[in-house]
Order: sequence, then C-alpha cells, then structure tokens
Amino acid sequence: MRIAILAGLLASSLAIPPAPAAETTATAPARVTVLYDAFGKEPGLRKDWGYAALVEIGNKRILFDTGNNPDVFIANAKAKGVDFTTLDFVVQSHRHADHFAGLSEVLKVNPKVKIYAPKEAFGVYGSSLPSSFYRKKAQLPPEQRYFDGKPADVLMFGAAWPGANIEAIDKTTEIAPGVWLIALVSDAPGTKELKELSLAVDTPEGLVVVVGCSHPGIENIVAAASDINHKIHYLLGGFHLVNATDETIAAVSASLRDKWKVENIAPGHCTGEPTFAGLLEAFGDRYVYAGLGTSLNVGKLRRTEARSLVQKASLSGAEPMELRGDAAALAGHELALYRAFASRSPDATEPKMMKWLRASFRLHEPGAR
Repeated sequence: MRIAILAGLLASSLAIPPAPAAETTATAPARVTVLYDAFGKEPGLRKDWGYAALVEIGNKRILFDTGNNPDVFIANAKAKGVDFTTLDFVVQSHRHADHFAGLSEVLKVNPKVKIYAPKEAFGVYGSSLPSSFYRKKAQLPPEQRYFDGKPADVLMFGAAWPGANIEAIDKTTEIAPGVWLIALVSDAPGTKELKELSLAVDTPEGLVVVVGCSHPGIENIVAAASDINHKIHYLLGGFHLVNATDETIAAVSASLRDKWKVENIAPGHCTGEPTFAGLLEAFGDRYVYAGLGTSLNVGKLRRTEARSLVQKASLSGAEPMELRGDAAALAGHELALYRAFASRSPDATEPKMMKWLRASFRLHEPGAR
C-alpha cells in the first residue's frame, strides 16, 4: 500500500531542486568522452578492441589515440558529434595498431593537426638516429658501405603518415600550459623497450591522467604523474591488467587507492574484466563507469553532479530523503515531462515500476526484513 501511495505522490509532489543554469565556457566541466572500446551500453556505437578518447579540458580539445579500425572509429566519432577540424592536437600513446588505425581518417579532414607520439628508433611515427648507431668498416669499398661510407650525422626515418605534423616525444614534457605528456618505457616481457605516452592535465582539482595501454606499468605512470602534481584527481584508460592474477589485481588496486591516493578511477580497454571488479570493490563510489560512448565530467561538477546520481527529494512536504539511481536524474524539463505522464502511465502499477521506486527511495522489498 505504501508503494502505491508513493507512486501516486511521485507524479505530483516530488520536489527536486531545479537544475543549475547552463554553464558558461569558463565554468563548463572538464570532459572526457570514450570514442573506442570493446564494452559499453550506449546504443548506436560499434564496439571493438582498441582505445580512443576525446579530452576537453582547459579550453583544449585533445584526441587521445584513434582506435583499431578506421570505419568503426569514424562511425563512433560521428555518432558522438566529434569535429576533427577543431582539435588542438592529437596524442598517440604508442605504436600498437589498436590505438592508431583511425589517424589517417583524422588527417583527411585536418591534415596539419599537430600530433604528439613517442620517439622510437624505428617506430611508425617516424624518428631519427645519429649515424653512429651502426658499426662501420672503412676497409670495404664505397659501393659496399652504407651511404658510400659518408652518412649524414643524423639519419631520418619516415612515418606511416607521410607529411603529417608529428612531433616525437622522448621525455616527460609540458606541451601546453598545464598539459603534460608522460614518456616511459616498458620493461614487461613482450613489450620491452616499447615507449608509451600518457596524458596528464593539471586542473584546480588535481591531475586528470589518461593512459592508453600502460605497458610501462600503471603504477609507474601514476608515480611519474605525481611528480607533476601529487594529487591525482582522475585516472582513466587502459591499465594492461587484462590477464593479471587476482593477487596482482588486489595489490595494484590497493596501491592506487592507498599509496597514490587516486581520487576517481575510470578504467577501460585492456584493464581486464576481473580488474574492473577488483577496482570497483577497492574504490566503491569513486569507481566511475567508462564504457564506449560515456562522457565523464572530470572537473569541478563531478562530485556534486554524480555520487551515483544522488539528490534530495520530498514527498508531500515530508522530510527530504535521498533519491538515487535513474530517479535522481529527473530535474527541470525532464521532471516536468515525467509529472505530465507518470500519473496516467500503466507502468505505475507494474512490478518493474515498483522495484524502481523501492530502489530509488531505499525501501525494503515486500517480505524483506
């Protein structure tokens, strides 16, 4: 009976504080939108193994990685309304194809966009080496010697994208005010000497750190980020723990939470399903879902906007109670529409609606103690 009363009152007497006024450019929340990943719940987007994200922080629009399949990448970007012509720059984390396949598509519409990539001796992003890198044999005839025995001091190696505006980064570098690229080298079996860039943006709330695959180790990346700012406000991307043991997952989760004091964690890509579960257990409501298509507010509005979508609501003047889940999203125009239709909706008398109400208002299920 109590639930039936709540359902009727909800349509006419639910008082939720009005939504805040539209944010200006200066106060708009910093945002990261996941454009490429193998898991997600947003309809109309195509899942695939790989990673890409659009980072919009501090009036900068940064494309971080470009996915595994050009067609999938472009389809997802279009579905999210991404305009590549307005990018400030692109960051390519490393040379693996599930992170760079869509770059050619970006260059078709923005051929001069600045691209930052790791500096490697023989990588797909191009590089250079002093000609002293190879041994020489002066006794050989010129026609059997490299460059007839007279090489240039520096040898240049081409990129997979001829003419692209690529700058190779070989050490941690501030590429714009408050925008850093963390350059580290993997020491893990199978990827030894692989260089990888991670993005760190310094904000008033701390660093927002975006990682591609974390081949050099997620803890090593966070340690390097803490040299820029010890406060890690957000950590998101692929942590490369997809096949890690439960013991490793528990240790890394505890370290990120307790040693490095990561405030909010939003794993994706190669983090791994067991690691998703382990981090969720370790971080609780500071674990943020970051599936394909998700737009994460990582700036000032993050904690007041979300906390699992919590708002205060009052039924017919009664003492306000916390409203959670989908119900907490009702505000402004959405609330008005709900009020207009809820009272005559057949859902109001159906079990699914009742279950939703119980969860939203933290009421016990019938027969539960």
